[in-house]
Amino acid sequence: MFDFETTLSGIEYKVRQLIEQNNRLKADIAQLATEKEELNEKIKNQEDKINELKQETEILKIRNTLVEKGDSAEIKLKINQMIRNIDKSLTLLTNMD
Repeated sequence: MFDFETTLSGIEYKVRQLIEQNNRLKADIAQLATEKEELNEKIKNQEDKINELKQETEILKIRNTLVEKGDSAEIKLKINQMIRNIDKSLTLLTNMD
């Protein structure tokens, strides 16, 4: 009978350890999920900033083209290209919501 009680106590101890470990792992998973969401938000913000900077670069290129060349056909093409890019960006933003 003593061996049975000892074995049962050992099993109960190990079960408690497993439950505690399971709870710690669940807490770790929750923390990692929160960190993942924060990192995804940062990535989205960085991508938005990159897109803004790309648009600013295009605007500066067009401005420099206007100042240097003054060629209206080339300017119209660049403006049309920018409008298409803006439309694409708006479409993507609309689809994300």
